[in-house]
Amino acid sequence: MKTVQIRVPATSANLGPGFDALGLALSLYDDVEATLTDEPGTRVVVSGEGAGEVPLGDGHLVIRAMRAAFDRMGVAQPDGIRLRCHNRIPHARGLGSSSAAICAGILAARALAEGEQLSDDEVFALATEMEGHPDNVAPCLAGGLTVAWSDHAGTPHMVKLVPDERIRPVVVVPSTRLATETARGLLPKDVPHKDASFNAGRAALLIAALTWQPEPGLLLAATEDRLHQHYRAPAMQDTANLVERLRAVGVPAVVSGAGPTVLAFSTSDTQDLIAPEVGNDWHIQQMDVDPVGANVQFPETR
Repeated sequence: MKTVQIRVPATSANLGPGFDALGLALSLYDDVEATLTDEPGTRVVVSGEGAGEVPLGDGHLVIRAMRAAFDRMGVAQPDGIRLRCHNRIPHARGLGSSSAAICAGILAARALAEGEQLSDDEVFALATEMEGHPDNVAPCLAGGLTVAWSDHAGTPHMVKLVPDERIRPVVVVPSTRLATETARGLLPKDVPHKDASFNAGRAALLIAALTWQPEPGLLLAATEDRLHQHYRAPAMQDTANLVERLRAVGVPAVVSGAGPTVLAFSTSDTQDLIAPEVGNDWHIQQMDVDPVGANVQFPETR
């Protein structure tokens, strides 16, 4: 038997104006242990988030990603796979749970294959293909703050940046869920040119604010958005209201990914302003920015 352990971080995409481009890795993790065996079949054990809900066979997203990676490498599918998942990333909340599962599966397959069959770029490309866009898989794989895009051939690329350590991400997670497909379905096919221009400027400003000059006023202006959040508001009105309340008191707050989680950028000037606006129906968690992304280890054999 051969076993690998993978730790993958939660991520927050968009960050307000950086729709489908910006992403941030967070210090909240899923742990996956995958073992190849001679015993036929797939067995999956899940604890934590998603336990009792997700498939426990070949339909599990980590297993699907593993098998896609084996196929991409031209490696024969294993006789048996044993998978253990301890999940901490909430599902369908806008914190990259599906990207984490996809990245974990692809990296597990690469590690368990004889010899490295996929480059890091190929891992990123396959993960993007499975997820549908690169904004969450980029920070999940690389850590830090990432800018992701696809070229004319559809090949994804990323640049990793290091945000200022004085900025602390705070996630405010509701009990309700929202599927990414539902949220994306609310977006119009076309947007006004002035709104696109507005977001381009704010996204550029956000990079400067996160990496160079983390002043609350600058961050507040830099996290303004006109491309997606207000279109999605009817599907998560409580989230939209909370973002509005936080921003009204000077906290740079945005919808995390497709929502319904709220992401706030906390500094020493604003850290005490968040909790009074939240209420009891949300879970507040202050985090660090994960600096390294997905981690692969082989457990010691005894």
